[in-house]
Amino acid sequence: MTKKRTASHDGAQSRFAKSPFATPRIAKPTFAKSLFAEARSAKPPFARPLSARPLFVRSTGRRIVVGLALAGLFVVPLAGGARADTLAAPDTVAAADARGRGTLVDVVDLRTVSAAEAARALADDGWDAGAIHDDVVLRRLVYRTVDAHGRPSTATGLLALPVHGERRLRVVSYTHGTELYRGDAPSTSDETWGIAPALTYASAGFAVTMPDYLGQGEGPGPHPWMDIPSETTASLDLLRAAREFIGRHGHTTAREVYVSGFSQGASAALGLARALQSGADPWFRIGAIAPISGAYDFGGVQLPALLGRELADKPSVLYSALLLVAYNRLHHIYDTPADVFRKRYADTIEGLLDGSHRDEEILKATPDSLDELLTEEGRALLTRPTGALAAALRETDAVCTDWRPRVPVRLYVAAGDDEAAPANTAHCRAAMRAKGVDVRVTRFGADVDHAGSNRLGTAAALRWFRELAGRAG
Repeated sequence: MTKKRTASHDGAQSRFAKSPFATPRIAKPTFAKSLFAEARSAKPPFARPLSARPLFVRSTGRRIVVGLALAGLFVVPLAGGARADTLAAPDTVAAADARGRGTLVDVVDLRTVSAAEAARALADDGWDAGAIHDDVVLRRLVYRTVDAHGRPSTATGLLALPVHGERRLRVVSYTHGTELYRGDAPSTSDETWGIAPALTYASAGFAVTMPDYLGQGEGPGPHPWMDIPSETTASLDLLRAAREFIGRHGHTTAREVYVSGFSQGASAALGLARALQSGADPWFRIGAIAPISGAYDFGGVQLPALLGRELADKPSVLYSALLLVAYNRLHHIYDTPADVFRKRYADTIEGLLDGSHRDEEILKATPDSLDELLTEEGRALLTRPTGALAAALRETDAVCTDWRPRVPVRLYVAAGDDEAAPANTAHCRAAMRAKGVDVRVTRFGADVDHAGSNRLGTAAALRWFRELAGRAG
């Protein structure tokens, strides 16, 4: 595909406007037509470079929410931009399938990013912009899925398409890392970090899906953090919604899906790959797997590293709190927060981690060490998980152990990662090799941290996916 000239921001017409995937350009590089009543911010979404540790440092840009009523979801605007989400009455998985899991509810045009703008934004934030070739159109898809209990729900996700994409598009599913604030999910992010993988892959010619996950972006309810089954269904149903949208515009998708993801999303990527290989969808099948810096053995590797202070203190506090709060919502692992959290934080920690608070607020309101956060009972629970927590961790940690991938697998890890213990990757590789899987591991040096591994891993995975796509023809 050759690079074509695009319109300048004065709105002059160009050939790209004839593409069925293109959205109108706007005078400012802010998000265009959306469900929001007004512009998200006067600041361009790529204006500020991210910090070296973007996982817990985010923007303070304002978000505005308007009322929606989609597929049984009622979103009520509250004072100060907060929101209250309630679901329609519980239903069965069969009824959800009858309603059409993965069908589109709404499509929101966000913006078109020129190749030059994408290259500049990625380079400014430390990403590899060498493969940037085409303009990229970004859209938010609202689609039907099921919640963590199998009841009908909706979710949102980002769809990124090359403006001059080929008639038959190869597909990449990328699942993102931990976001404390729901607005930092891919389809609602206003920072380069949140959409960099989408720009990277789509500008190279791929159709890219990035699920927000349940309870993030514009989805209802709290986010079930590190819940592999719901991350899998959200990812799979977004692929289905994307195929529906692409088909409406005269294009088709290849059957093979190249799957990648980072940190939390690395385990989610493996969950999606496992589902695709098992025949969870009649059209899509897994093509290749390239997760980056995952906590694949949370119970056996990640928790001991957190508790043993082998990793950075603040991320350890936040990951431990997320695990306890999110798993308690699904699995009831404690009776009251005071059982596991010290008095100073017991009354506030669950509310802080409901997705409505920005990272800066959470960072200020949480301690700097696990000793300040956890009671003796809380530490004991994480040290020797039992009962419901142990069962939930076994399910989470099965992404590398309970199946045998029949497609190529590459794992990416950084020796300098102080948030996801590198031993997680060694565990995953050993588990798969024990089943006869030829897993290749790319190791980045001690000077590469957690965020850096995402930047380097995404560039490496893109090169590999392009090589595989070239072989497939």
